[in-house]
Amino acid sequence: MPLIKPEFNRIARFAPLIGLLIGLSQSIIWLLLSNNGWPRESLVLIVLGIGGLATGGIHLDGLIDTADGIAAGKDKCLEAMRDSRVGAIGIQVFLLVIFFQIAALIKLGNSALFVIPIAAFWSRVAPLWAIEKFPYLHANGLSKFHKKNWKGYLKEIKPSLLILILISSFLIFNSMEIEKAYSILICLVSGIIPAIIIPHLLGKMIGGHSGDSYGASVV
Repeated sequence: MPLIKPEFNRIARFAPLIGLLIGLSQSIIWLLLSNNGWPRESLVLIVLGIGGLATGGIHLDGLIDTADGIAAGKDKCLEAMRDSRVGAIGIQVFLLVIFFQIAALIKLGNSALFVIPIAAFWSRVAPLWAIEKFPYLHANGLSKFHKKNWKGYLKEIKPSLLILILISSFLIFNSMEIEKAYSILICLVSGIIPAIIIPHLLGKMIGGHSGDSYGASVV
């Protein structure tokens, strides 16, 4: 029997599920370390580090390159994004985003156990909007296959909608306090706002999207 050779041409549609699994693993590690007396500040740094390791830092690299490209202006944007050298603006944006994430997670405390998977899920929905609404900017870019094999937003978003329905049903019918369940549910649904606004704004500023700006949308 021949070996099955899976194709990843439409892997983007499953990215939110992958993000959810990464977020859940971060939350599990947070919970385990918290129960063993680790301080909150250490937990935040550990889970952010794990998130970076799980993806090979590819999204953070995209954030830096996109920031450098936008700073260079429209005429030199793509050239700056493809330059392997890191610019001052890219470093500044990287640090600002990381600082914001650290501050938010410290403030959230143990509520981060719920928020991290939700954020990881919606962050992977963001590139789907970018693929749908904007042209791909590099003729020979590595991420071009996402656009080439795209079947339309309504079709590609179906796996994500199924996940949302399952999680929402669990929260509504679970035995946890009703107020807490609805708070998490609101948090879950509200993630669609940045998942659309951020890739849309980036696409407008750049004039389209690339693999780097897909990564920036995730971060």
